[in-house]
Amino acid sequence: MAITKYMGTETEYGISVISRPDFNPVLASSLVVNGYAADGRHRARWDYEEENPLRDARGFTQPGAHEPPPEEDVGLANSILPNGARFYVDHAHPEYSSPECSNPLDAVTWDKAGERILEIAAQRAGQLLPDGPGTILITKNNTDGKGAAYGMHENYIVERSVPFGEIVRQLIPFFVSRQIMVGAGRVGNEFDLEDVPYQIAQRADFFEVEVGLETTLKRPIVNTRDEPHADPDRFRRLHVIIGDANMSEVCTYLKLGATALVLAMIEDGFLPDAPALHQPVKTLHAVSHDLTCHQPVELADGTRVTPVELQWHYLDRAHKYVEDGRAPDWGAAVCATWERLLGAVEDDPMSLDGVVDWVTKYRLLSRYVERDGLDWSHDKLKMIDVQYHDVRRDKGIYNKLVASGRFERLVGETAVAHAVEHPPEDTRAFFRGRCLTQYREQVAAAGWDSIIFDVGRDTLQRVPMMDPGKGTRPMTEALLDRCDSAAQLLDELQGPPAQ
Repeated sequence: MAITKYMGTETEYGISVISRPDFNPVLASSLVVNGYAADGRHRARWDYEEENPLRDARGFTQPGAHEPPPEEDVGLANSILPNGARFYVDHAHPEYSSPECSNPLDAVTWDKAGERILEIAAQRAGQLLPDGPGTILITKNNTDGKGAAYGMHENYIVERSVPFGEIVRQLIPFFVSRQIMVGAGRVGNEFDLEDVPYQIAQRADFFEVEVGLETTLKRPIVNTRDEPHADPDRFRRLHVIIGDANMSEVCTYLKLGATALVLAMIEDGFLPDAPALHQPVKTLHAVSHDLTCHQPVELADGTRVTPVELQWHYLDRAHKYVEDGRAPDWGAAVCATWERLLGAVEDDPMSLDGVVDWVTKYRLLSRYVERDGLDWSHDKLKMIDVQYHDVRRDKGIYNKLVASGRFERLVGETAVAHAVEHPPEDTRAFFRGRCLTQYREQVAAAGWDSIIFDVGRDTLQRVPMMDPGKGTRPMTEALLDRCDSAAQLLDELQGPPAQ
């Protein structure tokens, strides 16, 4: 049986300071991260010891020096939150990495919690600007429309023994075609094509190769970074960089759920041979540029299929996987959403207004084009494109649509508010979050797979967390409840001394 598909998201948010276009984005991002935890209390640093972004899943380490960031970069601009997430500055963006979740609905909840955290953090940071209070704009999108892109990454735990080449073969057609349902939409394109004034996915045009280690240059459809953040002999973390940052909860749910199902089927040997694409990168661009979603694409054997047909290939098999009793308990619900959206795209993509980001935004922008006679290159449309992703609940267009009941939601605001402060209860994030809350002054550092305590002993004490499924509430709550100090916790974890 496939192992549990623990999953999570990493989102680099767009940032700008209103009326101060030249304000340093790195400084602005630092103010945002600092502002969220500006209470003056001790904050644990991030533990970089086990991280190596140059390690490749194909079995080698990319040449090049890898040194941990300087101390000033891993301190106040790099927070570990009580909900088990990481909040830090990545290049020139504030980034929120959600805690590990065991199912796609929880992943949606803790991903949405990131939007609320960024909203709060930006409000606080606006009061800290050097030249006086101002407004910091945070957007959950992927491109500034001026040639720059920033990422939204997905992470999935997979079985180490599965050949990476099989993962690549199966996932490339899936990733190329899934955008028709989960793209975030954008005005314009990166190739100066006059006949592509709007497209399905924000990230598609920025991808150049099929497989590779890079994330900012020569972006690959399948990324080969091999940092499991868990027991490397048992687990692989599939680092997916090709998705858009979605405001739509339905899109986030399907993006994560369908991908996790495909990975589970790969592990179980349940998928037939993938329908290999002739030119995957060019096909990725072409699919994003086709708002009908029905233009055929060429396969390696010379036949042609539509992106919808590619998705049916995976969904039909996923239905059988559920019927066979081998899918996770959330598999049937994901398949139902997958079928609903794919069927709608097949019949009329525009029927997904209020459900799917790219369709909703396109319909909104089209009304301005028709009403005001605007050309699709007009700056007003570009501004609306960005405003759709504004995380402020009283300003962002998506959030206004939600407030007016015109956008479908999957999770309630009460659940999101809870996720802002609390970790998931059925992954190791529970232990991490509770320790950071309960023993804050004694946590020297933490990472995904360990917590380091300073309890005044000769050396720092590391508690490994090498399995994402261990450290849950049922496993650790009683222990944490009875340990008043980190020292007591460590003593209990180490057990009685040998006789």
